[in-house]
Amino acid sequence: MWRIVNGRCATCIERKEQLMATFMISGSRGTDDPTMATLPFMAAKTAKEQGHDVVLWLWNEAVTLGRKGTADHVTGVNLTPLKDLVAAVQAAQIPIWVCGACAVARQITAADLVAGASIKGMPDYIKAVAERDRNVTF
Repeated sequence: MWRIVNGRCATCIERKEQLMATFMISGSRGTDDPTMATLPFMAAKTAKEQGHDVVLWLWNEAVTLGRKGTADHVTGVNLTPLKDLVAAVQAAQIPIWVCGACAVARQITAADLVAGASIKGMPDYIKAVAERDRNVTF
């Protein structure tokens, strides 16, 4: 049965909203592996373009990618340059969470981070993972 509300198919809108998933996309690789470092950003961008809710979590060496200027020098094999993907993630307003303990170990502070990135702790990450439909790790 179709329901029309304000001249629009409310049933169609409800079905589309039900199809939206929530994603936690995690990356652990940094400048040491440009291809693997790029993939979480590609996945986050793609998921958002498909209408899903996304949080990007950077941990281990990937926290260095949250530092201003680092992405300018990373390009994976046959992939979009990371600086362009970071810009797309920022434009899509995808939160970039940077592991706090990992950042401290690499002397990265909140002031060092790109726009849209913030330092988060393990409790934030675990809570978000528990609440999300899908968790993708690179």
